[in-house]
Amino acid sequence: MYVIVSYDISDDTLRKNIANLLEDNGKRVQYSVFECHLDAKRLEGLIVELDRFVEDNDSIRIYQICEACLKKMVMLGRCESLQEPDFYIV
Repeated sequence: MYVIVSYDISDDTLRKNIANLLEDNGKRVQYSVFECHLDAKRLEGLIVELDRFVEDNDSIRIYQICEACLKKMVMLGRCESLQEPDFYIV
């Protein structure tokens, strides 16, 4: 599934840890926004991992994007998408 994760974390160390975790699971598309392709089990694990970083004044938002909505995505400017290719060459 296609997932967008955004965060607003005040602590520099926690923010860096979250960015590292998300870089292992997807692609940074803006400073605090990542696009990820995850199966349901990995998404559940990622939510558990991210939850341990959140403090009272912080927020992490995770949006699951359906296939129909993904096809309607509009990108302006310098953008790269994580959409799965139609086929792979092996």
